Amino acid sequence: MPIADFSLAGKVAIVTGASRGIGEAIARGMAEYGAAVVLASRKQEGLDAVAAGINAGGGKALAVACHTGKMEDINALFTHVQAEFGRVDILVNNAATNPYFGPVIEASESIFDKTFEVNVKGYFFMAQQAAKMMVGQGKGSIINIASIAGVSPSVMQGVYAMTKAAIISMTKSFAKELAPAGVRCNAICPGLTETKFARVLIDTKEIYETFVREVPMARHAQPSEMVGAAIYLASDASSYTTGAIVACDGGYLA
Repeated sequence: MPIADFSLAGKVAIVTGASRGIGEAIARGMAEYGAAVVLASRKQEGLDAVAAGINAGGGKALAVACHTGKMEDINALFTHVQAEFGRVDILVNNAATNPYFGPVIEASESIFDKTFEVNVKGYFFMAQQAAKMMVGQGKGSIINIASIAGVSPSVMQGVYAMTKAAIISMTKSFAKELAPAGVRCNAICPGLTETKFARVLIDTKEIYETFVREVPMARHAQPSEMVGAAIYLASDASSYTTGAIVACDGGYLA
């Protein structure tokens, strides 16, 4: 028997923002390690394509459209998961938005509300619903995808950074409260990663070069480079790990 058990066989995982980018990569990785994966995102079409790929490869995936900023969608998602699987073992809170790049003093109320609705409210109530099921099971793992911006905010991304800082605090709060029930909660802080979400930062030469100068590995990440941390935190290999903030950032926060 291996010293560290990374298998997810028999587990049910919910991954939000799973239609592309980091969410898609983590969902595919968890399916490869044996989990039945519930893919959630706002648009059904993108989810269906990812689910089809996982199922064609011998994995098990179910696609459920869900806007995680809307309580009715969150409730419907967990009702669906309860009916289909009767349990949830892993939640990956990944769905996020960043609609504004500019000075904090110019950010509108609507921008502020939209960013917090998805990035904080959505994470909180997804985690809350999952935790209720996990507590009843006596075991579970919640993984919040935060950001290095939550630790070291970038200029012109103040509102987004505030939400990611809130997620880090949320992770620690859930970890402390849920630990006695056998439920763990950890966060991953990606550095700049090549996704549609971050494309403008990577494609804008001046911004990119300024950022990369601060990264010891002198490059940005691929979504696949977040998968290993997620598998570790989801599996029994991390059975004594909770409240951890794992930076996958090429050394940026070192």
